[in-house]
This record gives sequence, C-alpha cells and structure tokens, in this order.
Amino acid sequence: MKLEDYQWPAPLGVKPFEHQKITTNFLAGNRKAFCFNEQGTGKTASAIWAADYLMKLGLIRRVLVVCPLSIMKSAWQQDLFKFAMHRRTAVAHHAKAEVRRQIVRNSSTEFVIINFDGVEIVKQAIIDSKFDLIIIDEASAYKNAQTSRWKCMRDIVRSGVKGLWMLTGTPAAQSPLDAYGLAKLVNPVNVPPFFGQYRDSVMYKVSKYRWIPSPNADRIVHKALQPAVRFEKSQCLDLPPVTNVYREAPMTPTQRAVYEKLKKEFFVEAAGEEISAVNAAAKLTKLVQISCGAVYTDTKEVVDFDVSPRLAVIEEVIEETSNKVLVFVPYTHTIELLLTHLSKKRIATEVISGDVSVNKRADIINRFQNGGSTKVLIIQPQAASHGLTLTAATHVIHLTRWWNPAVEDQCTDRAYRIGQSKNVNVYYLQAVHPLYGEGSFDCILDQLLRKIYG
Repeated sequence: MKLEDYQWPAPLGVKPFEHQKITTNFLAGNRKAFCFNEQGTGKTASAIWAADYLMKLGLIRRVLVVCPLSIMKSAWQQDLFKFAMHRRTAVAHHAKAEVRRQIVRNSSTEFVIINFDGVEIVKQAIIDSKFDLIIIDEASAYKNAQTSRWKCMRDIVRSGVKGLWMLTGTPAAQSPLDAYGLAKLVNPVNVPPFFGQYRDSVMYKVSKYRWIPSPNADRIVHKALQPAVRFEKSQCLDLPPVTNVYREAPMTPTQRAVYEKLKKEFFVEAAGEEISAVNAAAKLTKLVQISCGAVYTDTKEVVDFDVSPRLAVIEEVIEETSNKVLVFVPYTHTIELLLTHLSKKRIATEVISGDVSVNKRADIINRFQNGGSTKVLIIQPQAASHGLTLTAATHVIHLTRWWNPAVEDQCTDRAYRIGQSKNVNVYYLQAVHPLYGEGSFDCILDQLLRKIYG
C-alpha cells in the first residue's frame, strides 16, 4: 500500500493538513528521525498516522509513546482515539509499579503511553516487550546524556528497538549543547563520541566559567540533528489562528481532600435549596483558590497548599518554547509562589498585578513588547484583562479555569489581537479526578453551577 492510498483515519469532517501529510511521509520513511514542527502544528497526529501506516504494512506491531505526564491523556490518549480509533491503546500510569509493568507487557495493546519518569520504573518490562517503535514527545527532556533518564532510554533503544522518532518544537533552544543528547540517541555518528569534544566544537570559552556559542554552532547543530523535518506555524497557512491545549496538573493529596470536603458540603446546601447566588459565588471562588494553592480565610489569612505539579507543568510549557509567554494567575499569593519558582529556574519573569503602579506597568509592557529580555509575564486578570496589547507573546497559560469564560477570553485576547503576526497557543491547566476519569477538578465548577442554576 502506498501512502497516497492511506485512508487517514480521523473524526468526520477532519482531514490532514498538507504539512501533516508531508510530516507523516517523512516519519514513515525514516526508521530513526526528528520532527521539529512548531507547537500547534499537529505533530502528534502526524506521528500517529505514520505509525498506523507502518502497522497496516505489517512493518511494526507495537509502539511505546514517551511524553510528559501532563499530556499522556489530554493529548496522546485523546489523539489516538481521534486519529487511530481502531487501535488498542493504554496509559501505563498507576500508583503500583507492577500494574504499570502489566500494562506494558500486554502484547494486545498496540500503543502504550508512559511518562518520562515512569520509563525507569518499568525499564526491564519495556525491554522484554520488544517494542518496534518508540515515539518521544517533548524530546528535549533527553538533551542531557549524563542523566539516568537518558542512560535508561539509551539502553532501551540499544535492546533492539527498530525505530525512534523524537518530537519537539524547540531543539537546542537554550544552548547548542542541548543537541548532543538527542543526537546520541537518534544518530550517534553525527556527533563525537565524547561530550567534551562536542562542547569544544560548538562553544567558545571566554572566561573561567563562561562559554558562548561559536560562530559555526548553528551549522554543527543542524548536522547533528538529522534526519529531521520542521514546519513553522507561519508556513502552515491552513492552520487556525488559535490552538487550545489542555494539560493535566494533578492535585496533591491535601489539596484533593480539602477540595472534596468543600465540594460535598456545597452539593448538600445546593440540593436543599438553601444557597444564594452570592454564597455560591463565594464557594466557587474557594474551590478555584484551592486549585491555585492558596486559600484566603475570612480573617484575610492565607492557607498554603502544595501546588508543585501545577508549577512544574507551567515550567514545562515555558521550556518548550523559545517565544514569550503570558501566565494568568488570579490570586496574589499564587503569583508569589509562581514568581519564586520561575526565578529559581532562572527564567526571566515579571509581574503585572493590582499592586504594580501604572507607570511601572507601562515600563514592564514596553520592555516586554519591544525586545526586552523578559520571557514570562505573570498577569493578574483583574489588572490587565482589558485593553492591553501583548502581542510579543505567542503562548498564553491559564493557571486555573475560571468560572466566567469571558474573563478567560479577555485574557487570551491580550496576545491574540490586532498586531499579532503569529499563531497563538492557549494552555488550560486542569487536574484529573481519579473518580471522574477524563473529567477534572476544575470542571466540577461547571457541575456546581448547573446544580445551583439549573
């Protein structure tokens, strides 16, 4: 069967874009390769179609998808259902390692999805299962060849895996050194055998502790990361101007317990028709505060919750792009938590909130819009939901879902408005509830509103 005869499985009315067809063809034709298409161009669907096509030809039987925890279900599992609904899939994520191993070893499952850190836990089961193809999404997680994560994947690839496709929209975005670990997995002959040799070829030492890229670094990196395909959003004229992305950020046990307690109390009051719209809004706000990690008491004190999973997902999204990012956070204390986290990671970040003076806001916006070094702008919606133009950003992150969708739309419109020359990615963070499956803690807000207002 030739690729032009492939049926391109997809939901009714959905057809692959031309750049997706080219990407699919490229991946299907290369046993080991990179896909560097920009975020929002549909890399996931292209990889799924390429793998499905090879399965139809009988060239491969089982595929292991390795990706961040936050997109195992919200991106890969959902996209596999959309674009390869006839294939058997499973997510190898469970509190018990043995359950993960059983999922990996189940030979009837054609696509197994696992997160980065889960690979080491079931390494031997993966090797024993003899997957024909490994697809690594957000492959920059394997840029450092000195980590145990990288060495684990190297051992798996060497165990007899036929194919390896590494997907990321930002190869070597932070430094030419980032290309080394990726190249050593896909095509090790493209780089020297030792990291020091590679470093000396792409970096120039200007002081005892400071290195800068050498003049020919781009050429060397390009050669190292081959074979590869890349489409930028600006080249894909048939794409929609805004792409919505949903990322999972689980609640910690304490968060979940408090959230559940408040939700149950709320349902009891609503069922008894004893709750007013004012009280409903107040309790809905408390639920949002819990998901954000800081609840304000009646005495104006702040109760902190561990929200490290949500902060990690935000950092993950920021690291995946070389473009500027807006993060909308409704509460002051959560803004402080996020700012502290990003500062520790040395990500250039500034804040616009109700506490920032008008003159300082103007200065921050001017620098952000006109070539300043700030990569991330944390914004309190109440301080900047209307009127501001922040088209230097192409990525918008909503730290939590807000029960008034108009507020979300107004925030997104800071980047998606007149003057924006690029496509915009909008990220919504949500916490998956263990009892509600594909639902989320944040979506329970919708249930509560329906309960109250019918």
